[in-house]
Amino acid sequence: MTVGFYSPLPPARTGVADYAAALLTELRRHGRVELRPRRCDIALYHLGNNALHAEIYRRALEHPGVAVLHDAVLHHFLLGRLDEPGYIEEFVYNYGEWNRGLARELWRGRAASGADGRYFEYGLLKRVAERSRAVVVHNPAAARAVKEHAPQARVEEIPHLFVEPQLPGEAEILRYRQRLGLEPGAFLFGVFGYLRESKRLVTVLEAFREALGEAPRAALLVAGQFVSTDLERAVEPLLAGPRVFRLPYLPDREFWRAAAAVDVCVSLRYPATGETSGIAVRLMGIGKPVLVTDSAESSRLPEDACIRIAPGLTERESLRQHIVLLTSMNEVAGAIGMRGAGHIRAHHRVEEVAKSYWELLCDCT
Repeated sequence: MTVGFYSPLPPARTGVADYAAALLTELRRHGRVELRPRRCDIALYHLGNNALHAEIYRRALEHPGVAVLHDAVLHHFLLGRLDEPGYIEEFVYNYGEWNRGLARELWRGRAASGADGRYFEYGLLKRVAERSRAVVVHNPAAARAVKEHAPQARVEEIPHLFVEPQLPGEAEILRYRQRLGLEPGAFLFGVFGYLRESKRLVTVLEAFREALGEAPRAALLVAGQFVSTDLERAVEPLLAGPRVFRLPYLPDREFWRAAAAVDVCVSLRYPATGETSGIAVRLMGIGKPVLVTDSAESSRLPEDACIRIAPGLTERESLRQHIVLLTSMNEVAGAIGMRGAGHIRAHHRVEEVAKSYWELLCDCT
C-alpha cells in the first residue's frame, strides 16, 4: 500500500507543518508514504483554515481520501478563495437556500471575519466531509461539527500528537531568562503562536496588567507573529506595559528555549474553531501548566491536568485571579504541570497516534 501525504511542511510557518512533519516520519515506520504523489492507494490530506491548504483542499475534493481537519472551521479559508457568487453558492450548499441573504451579509462584512463570531459558527465543512472516505479530528467539538454538516460521514477522533523534544539544560534556561531581562525569582507566563483575535490577547494583557499589583513577581512573554494588523495596533500600548516581553515568530529551537523558560502557558481560544492547540499539547508535554478555554475542544483534558478559563463576562477576572494564585503558589503550578505531562505522555505519544492513522488508512483502501 502506498499512502499519499499532502500537507504544508517546514519551513512553512504553521503548526500544521510541524505536526505533519512529525507524523510523516512516524508513519514511514509502518509502510510506504510518499509526498504529494500523482497516484497512490490512499491519500491523507491535512486541511486548515488558511491559504496554505488551497491546492490540498482542491485535490481532496477531486481525489477523495482521508481528510485531517486541523480546524473544524474552513470559513475564512473559503472567504479568501472564492468570489462573491462562489461564496454565496457554497454557503447555500452548506446551509440551505433560506440562508442566501445571510451569505450576502457575511460576504459584505468579511473584513470583520477575524472577530465576528458568526464566521466561526458556520464552518463550511459539508463538501469535504461528504466527499472524504473518512475525516480525522482531534477533539469532540470538531467531531460534532463534521457530523452536523455531513451526518453520514465517517469521523475518527485521533489525539493531537506529542514528540518528546530535546530541551535545554537548567544553565541555558537561566541564561535565556536573563537575556529576556528577568530577575531571579520572576514567574513567567507565556503566550505563543500566531496572534489573532481568537487567542484573547487583549484580555490576557489587560488581566496581566490588573494582576501586577498583587503579583509583582509576574512577567508575561508574548511570542509570535501577528495575523491581524488591527489587533497589533490595539495591543501596542499594552505590550509596552511593565514586565511584558515581546518576541517575534520563533523557529523550532528557539521555541523550545522559550517554552522551557516559562512557568505557565496561556493558550486560550474563543471563538473556537474545533482546533486542538498544538502549543498547549507541547507545553503540557514538558510539564508546564497550561490555561485553556473551558470548551468542548479541551474536554478530553483531565480537570486536574490543566486550568480552565470560562469564556464570556468572567474571563478577564478569572485570568487575573489565576495569575495571582499561580505566582504566589509555585507548588500548585508544578503539580498541575506534572499531571498534564502524565496525561500527554499517556494519550498523545506520536508512536500511538501514527499507529491509529495507519490502521485507519489501511481500513479506507
